[in-house]
Amino acid sequence: MDWKTLLFSFEGRVGRGKYWGLVLVSLVLFGGLWGWSFYSLLNSPDPTAGGSTASMVMLVVGLAFLWPALAIQAKRWHDVDKSAWWILINLVPAVGGLVALVFNGFVAGTAGPNRFGSVSA
Repeated sequence: MDWKTLLFSFEGRVGRGKYWGLVLVSLVLFGGLWGWSFYSLLNSPDPTAGGSTASMVMLVVGLAFLWPALAIQAKRWHDVDKSAWWILINLVPAVGGLVALVFNGFVAGTAGPNRFGSVSA
């Protein structure tokens, strides 16, 4: 599967490795941006304006990151033979994110083809 299909298509399936790769990239990326924002806030001469540039960059990167994150999560739901509409479970307070993490990160996908296609390489 090429990068364009992986990051921008909601069709097909991906394994847990690609999901965890996305999680790792997001942790490093947003951890670094958060650190930069916090550093800017602490070292700004004007406490009301400190970190605003870093926060704006974090917002733009977050919005740009949203589509690929949803696409990979949709493919993970497909891999466990569930509809991508299961992404909405993330909206359930407290338990939704945990359910999504368990299914996407720890449950093995369907062995062989399922209604969403064959296992991706």
